[in-house]
Amino acid sequence: MPRGNRAQDFFDRSRNDDPGRPMAVRGLRLPYKWVWLLVMAALVLTVITEFFILGLARKTFMFYDIDSGLITTEDRKLISSSRELDITRYVQEALLGPASQNSLPLFPRGTRLRSLLYRDGIVYIDLTEEAALPPVEGGETLKNFQTFYSGVKRNFPYIRELRFFIDGRAAWTG
Repeated sequence: MPRGNRAQDFFDRSRNDDPGRPMAVRGLRLPYKWVWLLVMAALVLTVITEFFILGLARKTFMFYDIDSGLITTEDRKLISSSRELDITRYVQEALLGPASQNSLPLFPRGTRLRSLLYRDGIVYIDLTEEAALPPVEGGETLKNFQTFYSGVKRNFPYIRELRFFIDGRAAWTG
């Protein structure tokens, strides 16, 4: 029995208007379920690569909502390495303030991290003198320190105690 045009036969067989029929992928006929599973496997592989190879870890930052004054959270991905460096990156990122325009920063814009030391479950954080002032956008200094403390403890449960210093002088211990 003579066969027609082979290319035309291929395209006729690979055309898929019925969702229940297998889908053609470069000449292979795969069910939709398998294509879906392959896509999901690719996404999982991407997440695993991001976590293990690139060393990114998701951290939660806490700020106050402008309208309601309630605590809001933001998730950001930070590079993960040693405990002290992870905490340092977190503090530096938190000092930058919220990414959302509807949230208030915890510290004034000029606040910088002077030094950070992590020893035996205790973190010593030394901030510049601007940290003693309330942010221009609003907020109370003590309340902001407590919220910042909560954010650090939430992300790093192995920390037993935080000690804050402003320009080298003891300011607050939590």
